[in-house]
Amino acid sequence: MTLLIFGKTGQVAQELHRLAPEAVYLGRDSADLSDPEGCAEAIRTHRPVAVINAAAYTAVDKAESDEPLATTVNGTAPGAMARICAKLGIPFVHISTDYVFDGQGSDPFAADHPTAPLGAYGRSKLAGEEAVCAGGGTYGILRTSWVFSAHGGNFVKTMLRLAETRDALNVVNDQIGGPTPAAAIAAACLTMAEALRAGADKSGIYHFSGSPDVSWAGFATEIFAQAGKPVTVTGIPARDYPTPAPRPANSRMNCDSLTRTFGIERPDWRAGLRDVLEELNRAN
Repeated sequence: MTLLIFGKTGQVAQELHRLAPEAVYLGRDSADLSDPEGCAEAIRTHRPVAVINAAAYTAVDKAESDEPLATTVNGTAPGAMARICAKLGIPFVHISTDYVFDGQGSDPFAADHPTAPLGAYGRSKLAGEEAVCAGGGTYGILRTSWVFSAHGGNFVKTMLRLAETRDALNVVNDQIGGPTPAAAIAAACLTMAEALRAGADKSGIYHFSGSPDVSWAGFATEIFAQAGKPVTVTGIPARDYPTPAPRPANSRMNCDSLTRTFGIERPDWRAGLRDVLEELNRAN
């Protein structure tokens, strides 16, 4: 009985491989999300017990000038996967993002809060959510935020790299969210996939982010403290660090429905950070 996972080199996909090495993993060489029907055909060929889509177009700033491709990868492809899964009676788990919201206010966003993405990346991910929901099958959409791990590119690794040559950094302090270990996301996806196999009544959109909520500056400060790096962090407003794509100021997410439905609690990102730093130290 096969679990099929789209993605092989991304942060969550690599953590999934640790937890479920027996699953079949499809990288871009065998299932390119720019070819949605090819992805659907891969599902038809493998006939798995469940599908997890851990692949995506994640270049937030590049998406502003590359929105058609981002929308194909993040929107059309998940829709094609969801439709074939529905036809074959296979549960489908899909990872989404806090970028589907406008980031207004200071309250955590509930899963049923109206969406209003600020940029192309958020629009492409929202298109994927809508397509999956419309697929007609058993599905779980997991919105998450601020993903980090020992793999690939992420905020933790960027801060550590900068610490090699800098003793002071300006970091945005008016964007607030929950850093989320990729390992915790992987575990949550597996739990959801298994539960959805047992009952379609759990289908829906859920939120998952690390606790406690923190600013990027606060996150950076904890990274340097745990890593023993003597770097002074000065908080600055986002307007002083302009980017091609706007970022939501409020990325707080209410994760209560995930806990009620699947028993999955918010992870303490500080503990996850310790694990990541230990892994990076072992690799050096």
